[in-house]
Parts: sequence; C-alpha cells; structure tokens
Amino acid sequence: MEKIDNLDKKILGIIMQNARIPSKDVAVDCNVSRAAIHQRIQRMVETGVITGSGYNVNPKALGYATCTYIGIQLQKGSMYRDVVPELEKIREVVECHFTTGSYTMLIKLYARDNQHLMELLNGRIQHIPGVMATETLISLEQSICRQIPIRKDNIDD
Repeated sequence: MEKIDNLDKKILGIIMQNARIPSKDVAVDCNVSRAAIHQRIQRMVETGVITGSGYNVNPKALGYATCTYIGIQLQKGSMYRDVVPELEKIREVVECHFTTGSYTMLIKLYARDNQHLMELLNGRIQHIPGVMATETLISLEQSICRQIPIRKDNIDD
C-alpha cells in the first residue's frame, strides 16, 4: 500500500465525513487547487487507499428488518474458495470473511424476517457442499458504524 502524506490525510478526513462534498470546498479547506484534490483522490482510489464510493442505503427501508451474522464451519478450510462463489449467489449475503477460531467463515446477511432467514439458512446456506454447521446471531441493534479514524499515529508521513 502506498504511503500517504499529511495532505492526503486531511483530504481523507474531510471526504470521510461527507463523500458528496464538492472538490472546490475540499480544495479551499486544504488550501490547494481543485485539480490537486482531484489528482490526490484519484491516486488514492487507484492505489487502494479509497476502496469505494456511493450511498449507504438503510436495509430496513428496502424491507430487510433482520440483520444476521452466521458462523459457518466447513469440512475443510480449503473449501473456502469453493463456498464463496455459492454464497455470492445469495444476494442477501453482504459480507463474507475467512476467519480463525470456531468458524471457518463469518457472513453477514439481511433477511426480511425470521421466516426468510430460516429459508436462507435451511434452504440455501446449509445445502452448500462443504458446509458442516452454522451458528446464527441476530443483531438486535447496530450501535456503532464508522470508518477507521484518520490520526497521525495510523498514517505514515
């Protein structure tokens, strides 16, 4: 990963608070040209410092009331590469991690309700070849959702 400097850090701090802020406003705050801001942001996208953009949509507004984390145990850890494409076919799965500990994988999914969750678990996930067991944790409330903060101690100067 490419090192970022203090100007990059300042730009990131601003755009992480408001991704829709106009480049000219970021330029004024950073005391540089709009072109410099655009070039810096483009470079950070190309080097993987910035990994996404867009709007965050509340799943509940789309009818998905149940947020669930599912620990998956596989017959063999090496089956992970075969299981991921099967999970990608389930549009309700929004995250998938290869993990250490009790589970081979941890996924996050949204379901309309508990019945829909059961259909996804019993009818789809548990039928994927290699899946031995699952453990389901339903999120009752999301209390924190944030990015890693931009601080001097976590950025190389």
